[in-house]
Amino acid sequence: MSPSTERAGDALRGAREELHQRPNVVATGVGYKVVDGERTGEVAVVCSVTEKVPRSQLAADELVPPAVAGVPTDVVATGRFRALGANEPPADPRGRFRPAPGGVSIGHRDVSAGTFGCLVRRGGEVLILSNNHVLADSNAGTVGDPVLQPASYDGGTVGQDSIATLADFVPLRLSEAESGCGTAQSAASALNWFARLFGSDARLRAVSEEVAGNLVDAALARPLDPGLVLGEILGVGEVTGQARAELGTRLRKSGRTTGLTRGEVIQVDVTAEVWYGARYARFTDQLMAGGMSQGGDSGSAVLDEEDRLVGLLFGGSDDTTLVNRVEHVFAALDVGL
Repeated sequence: MSPSTERAGDALRGAREELHQRPNVVATGVGYKVVDGERTGEVAVVCSVTEKVPRSQLAADELVPPAVAGVPTDVVATGRFRALGANEPPADPRGRFRPAPGGVSIGHRDVSAGTFGCLVRRGGEVLILSNNHVLADSNAGTVGDPVLQPASYDGGTVGQDSIATLADFVPLRLSEAESGCGTAQSAASALNWFARLFGSDARLRAVSEEVAGNLVDAALARPLDPGLVLGEILGVGEVTGQARAELGTRLRKSGRTTGLTRGEVIQVDVTAEVWYGARYARFTDQLMAGGMSQGGDSGSAVLDEEDRLVGLLFGGSDDTTLVNRVEHVFAALDVGL
């Protein structure tokens, strides 16, 4: 009998930190095991790696174990996760919209481009929801800064295309990926050699500062006028409510780059290291879907089949998508639909 997602989650929580020390592991979560390219019905602890390395090139203690706490594991190659900023030429829905719906190009004046997620409420005020790295320039923005629609990458300019101002954001906890100090790197390598020699599973990594966890990459913008925004999402219509996504939940989103796409939750309880330029952030309790997004789709509202809001898209790799749970976003920003 396949283990339940609850049992797999318990096993993952007990092994997560040790699994993240394995070479190339960039995320761990609970999902269905894949065999010969086909998804099985067996629930597993899934390790995402930047690339698969032949077993012959790894030491025994560097291999992902076949099981943790009796739950089978699976290893999938996803590449490195990154915040999905814009990296492509403009095209719809990258134009200027007045009133502007969710799903279109938006961004802080100093950000290339991201996606207007949807409208939310705080008290009696209507606000635009998207990512910190879209509306607040990854912590560099200041409340009151101009927010453009379309974003600057798509031709937006301050003044003519200003649609809102930065209202609030949840600060991202960012850390250096690897220490640039050669002495620290050499010391870590030497100590790891001795640890292996004496049979210890412990491994050290030289970093500039400790990684702190994040639950959300989220921010709010205040429309300059309520009439400039629309309570719908392009290609979707109105959000019908809020729901909790689980393993297998069918999803759809409307984003600045790839438009309306569909997918499903392939992992839950995901911990992932996401790159923001030269720095990275560790996120916990995330959702992972398949390749339903590209650069510039960050900030998209993620919905279930009944058009209920389940999350906020913020990152991914070439064939995966990472999503903040909506309950964490709403709690962090004190907002609702």
